[in-house]
Amino acid sequence: MQTALNPQSTPRAIPSTPSQQQRDTAGSPAGQNLAHYQIIRRNGAVVPFEPNKIAIAMMKAFLAVHGTQGAASASVRETVDTLTQGVIRALVRSRPGGGTFHIEDVQDQVELGLMRGGHHEIARAYVLYRERRTQERSKQGEQEVPAAPALHVLDKGELVALDLNELKSLIESACEGLGDSITAAPIVAETMRNLYDGVPLDEVYKASILAARTLIEKDPDYTFATARLLLHTIFKEIIGREVLPAERATAYADYFPQFIKKGVDNDLLDEKLLQYDLPRLGAALKPERDNQFDYLGLQTLYDRYFLHVRKTRIELPQAFFMRVAMGLSLNEIDREARAIEFYEVLSSFDFMSSTPTLFNAGTLRSQLSSCYLTTVPDDLDGIYESIKENALLSKFAGGLGNDWTRVRALGSHIKGTNGESQGVVPFLKVVNDTAVAVNQGGKRKGAVCTYLETWHLDIEEFLELRKNTGDDRRRTHDMNTANWIPDLFMRRVMEKGTWTLFSPSNVPDLHDLFGAEFEKAYVAYEEKAARGEIKPSRTIQATDLWRKMLTMLFETGHPWITFKDACNVRSPQQHAGVVHSSNLCTEITLNTSDTETAVCNLGSVNLLQHLKDGKVDQEKLKKTVSTAMRMLDNVIDINYYAVKKARDSNLRHRPVGLGLMGFQDALYELRIPYASQEAVQFADESMEAICYHAYWASTELAKERGKYSSYKGSLWDKGVLPIDSLDLLEKQRGGYVEVDRSATLDWDALRSKIKADGMRNSNCVAIAPTATISNIIGVDASIEPCFGNLSVKSNLSGEFTVINHYLVRDLKRLGLWDDVMVMDLKHFDGSLRPIDRVPQDVKALYATAFEIETTWLVEAAARRQKWIDQAQSLNIYMAGASGKKLDDTYKLAWLRGLKTTYYLRTQSATHAEKSTVQSGRLNAVSSGNGEATSSSGMSALEAAAAAAKAQMSAIPATDIAFCGVDDPTCEACQ
Repeated sequence: MQTALNPQSTPRAIPSTPSQQQRDTAGSPAGQNLAHYQIIRRNGAVVPFEPNKIAIAMMKAFLAVHGTQGAASASVRETVDTLTQGVIRALVRSRPGGGTFHIEDVQDQVELGLMRGGHHEIARAYVLYRERRTQERSKQGEQEVPAAPALHVLDKGELVALDLNELKSLIESACEGLGDSITAAPIVAETMRNLYDGVPLDEVYKASILAARTLIEKDPDYTFATARLLLHTIFKEIIGREVLPAERATAYADYFPQFIKKGVDNDLLDEKLLQYDLPRLGAALKPERDNQFDYLGLQTLYDRYFLHVRKTRIELPQAFFMRVAMGLSLNEIDREARAIEFYEVLSSFDFMSSTPTLFNAGTLRSQLSSCYLTTVPDDLDGIYESIKENALLSKFAGGLGNDWTRVRALGSHIKGTNGESQGVVPFLKVVNDTAVAVNQGGKRKGAVCTYLETWHLDIEEFLELRKNTGDDRRRTHDMNTANWIPDLFMRRVMEKGTWTLFSPSNVPDLHDLFGAEFEKAYVAYEEKAARGEIKPSRTIQATDLWRKMLTMLFETGHPWITFKDACNVRSPQQHAGVVHSSNLCTEITLNTSDTETAVCNLGSVNLLQHLKDGKVDQEKLKKTVSTAMRMLDNVIDINYYAVKKARDSNLRHRPVGLGLMGFQDALYELRIPYASQEAVQFADESMEAICYHAYWASTELAKERGKYSSYKGSLWDKGVLPIDSLDLLEKQRGGYVEVDRSATLDWDALRSKIKADGMRNSNCVAIAPTATISNIIGVDASIEPCFGNLSVKSNLSGEFTVINHYLVRDLKRLGLWDDVMVMDLKHFDGSLRPIDRVPQDVKALYATAFEIETTWLVEAAARRQKWIDQAQSLNIYMAGASGKKLDDTYKLAWLRGLKTTYYLRTQSATHAEKSTVQSGRLNAVSSGNGEATSSSGMSALEAAAAAAKAQMSAIPATDIAFCGVDDPTCEACQ
């Protein structure tokens, strides 16, 4: 940034921040690596990267808005220091191995950092200042992008002339076949702008990738050109030479056996992979499928999934899919044929295994499972054994769901010491800190969710665990929480009755009871408490507790609302135990006990790939689901188990969780708005098809491999399918179940087949968030509505512009796609609603999450839930949240038979990240009309600050981050 890199313009009032005084370049976030970074100034000069100048520029912006007295403020200095470190981290993340940043790119990151930090007024001032400086330079005849002189590149230690024709040819080949609007010229021009004499050749290729990605907001198909340029560098890194597209089939076939051997030699891959017919598998690879990737997908694979030896990648995209397929075929009779079958569904993007499976299949430590569920006993040994179990499971990237309902409440008597219990909350603080500690230096933290039943005496303190105020020793800021709500409580809320809280040490059987049996025992305990026979206990109004639940959910996003009885009454495995909680992402509903830790292995069908003639392609879906269920069943036997109880449980019951993603994409393809009865009907029919084929595939596996051990006595064994179990739920509740029961497929045939062959898996279907794997294949996550038609996704690789290519296609057809539309989409957070020239039917089709009434989300979820034997990760998006709206939404979820809900997202707690315009201005920030001039005696920055103050309007708050959409570092589920 010109201001940041102009020390002579620094005002006297700006002191160095304390950390600046203590830290030199080598001590900054990237450590000594900052010495490998340089800045390209506007005149083309290359200078060292000096992070302290970023801090100086930020401090100037703060002082311009808040006055020079801010210079003496420790809080301002600390804020500037924190923001500076964030900017540096973002820059370094975009070029992990070192490189150059154009001055404009640094300024872009400063703007983004200010906006993300909530300093909107400062950001506006900074944008206006940049605009003013641009105009001043223009008037002075300064040349923003000078004509580049003849450039030389450093290739293998030798300085040679840059072959511009070769560079153009590379970029043209990346644009080939993407349509007339995708051209090489702007990529070449932007690439040249970022080069300097003596630049390393690798930096030239990186510059071309960065140049192409800036154009994605102009036309989403540039994402494929960017991915192809990235693919070129990946091939060069792994093969060791330039590989033309026409050569890739041969290159893949030659490379693949060498890759497997190299992986085994470096203790990355299981040596059993060497026993495969590697030439046959290498010949089966389809290099043309590399062109399916968009930029975000391929960069995600490169940064986080591909195997590497001493930070050099050794895995190409199609080899990656084949490695996973081989890892899942190890126990098959015809391993090669099955590996090719599994490879086909993965590489075609028809189905994708969960992140742990993609990470670890075929490796020495094949931890392939996503979810673990445990129940914690009410004794000190058991409690700390459970915490140890959490640590061991977290170590290998498992997402955890803990049931803490059995632990006695605050004030309960402890026989061993004749003292009183401190309750469940202090132990949850230990769980929280353990989750953070075990994952330090890992890929994520806090992958735990604790569940507590609503009758627990500590429930009110439990509700406040995520608050930012109060005694921090009784807060768990890094851990998720969820309410495990019995139907009786919901009926008391509906009927405005009272509710009694107990310590589980006084009512030990309630934990294992559900439905009518729970109600009978609970009412009896209430009568005893009324007579003073049970202490401690407390009676409150059910609606008061319900109101507090919703208030905390609104304020903190926790605890989530999940329903105990719907999970248990409809569980196929109720004969073998009790579902005491769900998992980290609320889609798994499996039994837990002192001897069994529940485990679930996940994967998801890409619904978009299974449409034909305006409806679900049943034939293709059946084939994909059959293969997917086989892959998931194989995971159970191949998996590494960190805890014996997990292994015993998984082998006995063999549950899996087949889900879906791309639901929103399928609606776009079918021209169905999410907020419509047609979408609800499609949710119903598509889920029915997936479940039908999943259950059918499990019976086929049972016929081939045998039933799961605990099959006898299950609902499957009794001929009761998930759709039938709705009747059981309604009977137990005494009503209060209002769900459509229609069906389109031959479920009687399935019942007959299950009766004849049994089931291979106790549970088959669960809809996980799919945040990362949906990025890999380029569709919207899970069952989520579109969050924004133009937005920025952040992950370990930096920021990625994501634009709705379906929308762009329609706007092009209408002649409405232009630079003004891009700017409007940015200004309105990716929403079409305020843009007058867009037709209403287009606005309806491309409505974003907060423009869809929550009722539609719940109704669609209810239609899915009637078919699913587990549950679904259902986020609730709510614009204009109110107490009544929250109350209506969650009561509707209960009445519609939903088993669980996930995060509540309210518009007041959301700020969609913005993209940047071509000139580098953060488009979330108004740049004004350019007509204001500096007052006499005011600096340009001070004048900009004054203009920004005048333009200030309501500032949105920051996001409540949640699994799936906003947490790209979380691999707990998918």
